[in-house]
Amino acid sequence: MKFEVEHRHEPEFEHLDFRVEEGIAVVTIRRPEVLNALSSALLRELAEIPELVAEDPEVRVVVFTGEGRAFVAGADIPEIAGLSDVFVAREFSLLGQDVMNAIAAMPIPTIAAINGYALGGGLELALACDLRVAARKAKLGLPEVGLGLIPGFGGTQRLPRIVGVGRALDLILTGRHVEAEEAYQMGLVNRLAEDALKEALELARLLAKNGPVAMALAKEAVFRGFDLPLPEGLEIEADLFGLVSRTADFKEGTSAFLEKRKPNFKGE
Repeated sequence: MKFEVEHRHEPEFEHLDFRVEEGIAVVTIRRPEVLNALSSALLRELAEIPELVAEDPEVRVVVFTGEGRAFVAGADIPEIAGLSDVFVAREFSLLGQDVMNAIAAMPIPTIAAINGYALGGGLELALACDLRVAARKAKLGLPEVGLGLIPGFGGTQRLPRIVGVGRALDLILTGRHVEAEEAYQMGLVNRLAEDALKEALELARLLAKNGPVAMALAKEAVFRGFDLPLPEGLEIEADLFGLVSRTADFKEGTSAFLEKRKPNFKGE
């Protein structure tokens, strides 16, 4: 299904580029002069993406990437340096967490195309995505302790869930940067590529062919069941399996298989 860009009123952002084509939304963070650092203004723009995507039934996958040498090289240090009040600092952390939570809660698949540095808040943004594709030249890490800080946009919580507590503490307490290859070996990134965005778009096209309702419910099953005992997680899976069996997409997918043709999913 070809998405006609000219028929859509694209939003105007100061620090983001947003485009949609063939069911894939690409969000490019554009503050290359500061390696795409996350200011509060940029965070508020990112906060609009989940709602913007939810309004467009054509969008099946979202890809996040950065302009220039970095994916996102962290939060905006000059802004952070001015956070001398405990309550103001807490609100800045909550703003970042709210944005990452909204991205993580999107029912469609999200991919971080890590084209360069993904540090601090940048890695936390990548962790909020479902899948991470890293360029071989990329460097990843949570260096906050070197600034006398701790990760504040979800890094202390999402990283251990992805790589395990031991590996997470290694990265968080040392603040060291890891090469993309090491990040891949520890399960922090899913794929390596010479061109992260190109590889992420190929992956996005693969995902966009699948049933959108099925992908949404599969994500729900994984995340709702993750911290539960296995029997409870299996109950969730069975409930959602039953739910998806009543959808038009299920009927289309099984019919297409039996008729040896490609399915035409409507997201219904």
